Amino acid sequence: MTFGFAPSSAASLSTPAASATRLLEPAEWAAAGIPLLRNPREVVSGLHARHHPGPATAIVAVLDQDERVRASASFIPRPAPADGWMFRNALLSQLRRVVPHDLRRRTPVRTAVLLYCREGDARWTEEDGAWMWGLRDACTLHGLRCGAYITLTRDGWQVLGEGRGGRRPSIGSAPEPFATAEAPPRIPRTGGVASDVLRRAAAR
Repeated sequence: MTFGFAPSSAASLSTPAASATRLLEPAEWAAAGIPLLRNPREVVSGLHARHHPGPATAIVAVLDQDERVRASASFIPRPAPADGWMFRNALLSQLRRVVPHDLRRRTPVRTAVLLYCREGDARWTEEDGAWMWGLRDACTLHGLRCGAYITLTRDGWQVLGEGRGGRRPSIGSAPEPFATAEAPPRIPRTGGVASDVLRRAAAR
C-alpha cells in the first residue's frame, strides 16, 4: 500500500522538537492493528448526517460491538500548530463529556473513531498524524479501543491506512439518510389462521 504526503498548513506554522514526535506516520498507524470497519460508508454517512460538519470540524464517536454509534461529539479545535498532545486533550475532553470511561474493563469493548473534516486532498499530512496520535492516546486513557481515523474533504471521505473511501458524503454535500440503531417496526403479515380469525371477528 502506498501513501501520498502533503504539507499541512497547521503543521507548517511551527513544529517544536518536543511536539514533532507526537504524530504517527502512515506505516506506524497501519502496523498498530487498528480494527477495520465493516461498513465505513455507513459510519461516515451517519456521522455526517448527525453533525453536518464543515471544514476544520472533528467528530469523535464511540461505537459498540455491532458498530452502532452510542455517543458522538463534534467540535472545532483552536487554531494552533498540529500537536498530538493538544489533540489528545481535546478528544479526551469530548469523550468524558458524552460517555463514561471503560477503564475497569480488562479488554476494551467499545471503539472510538475520529472523522476529521479538512481542506486539501486525501493525502496524509502531519496534521493527520497528530490526530492519529491523539486518538490513540485518548482511547488508552478512556479505556476504549482505538478505531479508524477518517478524513472528509471536498473530494469525499477516506479511511487513512486502509485505502478505502468514497465520493459521498463530502464537505458541502447534503446529508444522506442513515439507518438508526433501532430496527424498523415489523410489517404485519397477511393471510394465515390469525388473519382469518380477525376477519371473522370484524364481520360480526
